[in-house]
Amino acid sequence: MILTYSSSFITHLLALLPASTSTSTRAVTSSLLHRSLQGSFGSILRYKLRSYCSASVNRGEFMASNIKVVQNPDSISYLNQREAAEIDEILMGPLGFSVDQLMVSGFRELAGLSVATAIAEVYNVKDYNRVLAICGPGNNGGDGLVVARHLYHFGYKPSVCYPKRTAKPLYTGLVTQLESLGIPFLSVDDLPMNLSEDFNILVDAMFGFSFYGTPRPPFDDLIKRLVSLQSYNEINKKPSVIASIDIPSGWHVEQGDTSGDGIKPDMLNFSGSHHFLGGRFVPPSIVDKFKLELPSYPGSSMCVRIGKTPQVDISSMRENYISPEFKEDEVDPDPFIQFHKWFDDAMAAGLKEPNAMALCTAGKDGKPSSRMVLLKGFDKDGFVWYTNYGSRKAKDLSENCYASLLFYWDGLNRQVRIEGCVAKVSEEESQHYFHSRPTGSQIGAIASKQSTVIPGRDFLHQQYKDLEAKLSDGSSIPKPNYWGGYRLKPEFFEFWQGQTSRLHDRLCYFPEQANGTNIWKIKRLAP
Repeated sequence: MILTYSSSFITHLLALLPASTSTSTRAVTSSLLHRSLQGSFGSILRYKLRSYCSASVNRGEFMASNIKVVQNPDSISYLNQREAAEIDEILMGPLGFSVDQLMVSGFRELAGLSVATAIAEVYNVKDYNRVLAICGPGNNGGDGLVVARHLYHFGYKPSVCYPKRTAKPLYTGLVTQLESLGIPFLSVDDLPMNLSEDFNILVDAMFGFSFYGTPRPPFDDLIKRLVSLQSYNEINKKPSVIASIDIPSGWHVEQGDTSGDGIKPDMLNFSGSHHFLGGRFVPPSIVDKFKLELPSYPGSSMCVRIGKTPQVDISSMRENYISPEFKEDEVDPDPFIQFHKWFDDAMAAGLKEPNAMALCTAGKDGKPSSRMVLLKGFDKDGFVWYTNYGSRKAKDLSENCYASLLFYWDGLNRQVRIEGCVAKVSEEESQHYFHSRPTGSQIGAIASKQSTVIPGRDFLHQQYKDLEAKLSDGSSIPKPNYWGGYRLKPEFFEFWQGQTSRLHDRLCYFPEQANGTNIWKIKRLAP
């Protein structure tokens, strides 16, 4: 289950009752209390998780997973309803925010983006791509409309059920945006009774913290369908999930699921598998006034994960790859050209460090070792990287020149394996590359006697600082003799393309002689 605060800037982060509040009360609310357009900006996103899906995200399809985990949710601060209301008054008073600025220009957009980001962080687009956003007539429904748009751009296939449309320009504009993307709007009658037949993810955006009373048609029926989804899943074992924005629709804001028959997200008391906080704008004056302890956000991430890392059955983790077929008549007869094509594809896909490769070596004792290094050049002569000549890999290569390289491009479902003999590049090449590096990297290469035992990190930093001071006159930094490049000359290539049901493509290049000429013979291996 996921919990994320999906609305605007501040109470968005701080939604729940004080940490000292009883377990039952905290379970009932998870309650920053979103009051209305002029009211509290806090919003909680709860996701129902009935079967865990790996939280890794296919970087080529969405984004690199860089969510920071806050292990102890009690280490952050929580606000009660009175405090949340006071923050609203401060934001729209002394701090100068207007309702239009927060609610119209940024509120809905930040809310929806936070929710969509958290969904994509946990639910892989390949396995959970069919989404239904059920939107109510108010602010909560606006969040759902924005979620649908962002999920569309993340590669999901959203549909929207919006039975009671709001005539306000903000909402009609959101509808127009979705229609322009070809996102279908479905009536209640269009939906199956068992929503899991057509959808993997159900976004409950009907009612939020400002709702009171008993849900009226058609929302009462839609809530019943979400409630019945759990029994359908238990019978049919379908891995559909529910994501409720704010609180589950139909719950009493203060007392929770009073009837016991409402929508029941798995995470109610910081005990679920997935708990996110979204949004990241807290003025220092509010931090000081309420003595807040807030989590930090990594980089430009919209979310920070709260609580324990999800426990999973590792044996059940698998990926069903979907890729174009990789056929013999489509590959280049020259493996260097084929590698260049795939490397260009990895670059165009925006993958992080597509030049990262696993280098595997073994010394005369036959014991293998592997590490990630960065490719720094390739041509017909081979594949080049740079390192310390006193390192473990350098020792291995001095005893056994044979090594292998492995490139893994997750976002493209591809990997390339290359085997061959390794030799040092020329001193001229090493000199040229060394002096092309940033000054800090040059100093670091000198300061670190790679693979030797050191007393601690402070020692390494001191070595660096001493060298930095010594080499601060602006003159060229000399390359140390114990640092330089290696080149692997390929004797074998394998190009691997992931496919469904483990029927992967494996096309290999083997060197052969034909009429006195060296050629590459392409053969397919069974996966």
